[in-house]
Amino acid sequence: MSYSVEPRLHSVAITDLMPTQISVGMREVEMKRVHWRAEREEKGADFLGRHAVPVVIGPKRRLYLIDHHHLALALHLEGEQEVLTTEVADLSRLGKGEFWSVLDNRCWMHPFDAEGSRRGHDQIPRKVSGLVDDPYRSLAGALRLAGGYAKTEAPFSEFLWADFLRRRIKPDLVRRFFAKSLSKAFDLARTREAEHLPGWCGPSD
Repeated sequence: MSYSVEPRLHSVAITDLMPTQISVGMREVEMKRVHWRAEREEKGADFLGRHAVPVVIGPKRRLYLIDHHHLALALHLEGEQEVLTTEVADLSRLGKGEFWSVLDNRCWMHPFDAEGSRRGHDQIPRKVSGLVDDPYRSLAGALRLAGGYAKTEAPFSEFLWADFLRRRIKPDLVRRFFAKSLSKAFDLARTREAEHLPGWCGPSD
């Protein structure tokens, strides 16, 4: 996701951050937890300094997390209390309805549930601990890491890929045989069916 940010960093309690999406890929969260454990002892402070999370100031000056939900949840589950934030915009002067409308139009929110259905902003959890698992988001993340498509600055590109895969791979396969579903996803990513998606790398020979 592309946005301009203020260079000032602020340490904020993770429990004070308000999500702007409903779901995450819990496999990806677990990967970030493992990575954090490896970095924590010797490089923890440096790691956090390089991974400030972007926030928008909303009504009542609450902080809304507009990216890096996976990282914030991973750190929370690992017992970390605070994370560095960087301010993208101050929308605290707006009313609640107008605030969510601006977030929606700037692609700073993704109110889709674990089945890929759009919900109202009132269905978005108020804490990162309330984020739910979308297995297809995990599959899309694993597909990118495997080279199935390229990383781009298009907002929520992994969720677009997740929705593409959701319509073509059965849920039971993703839940029970993740490696097999990843292999199928890789084949699908190289077809013309996926050419409209961000980061598409072209058809297979």
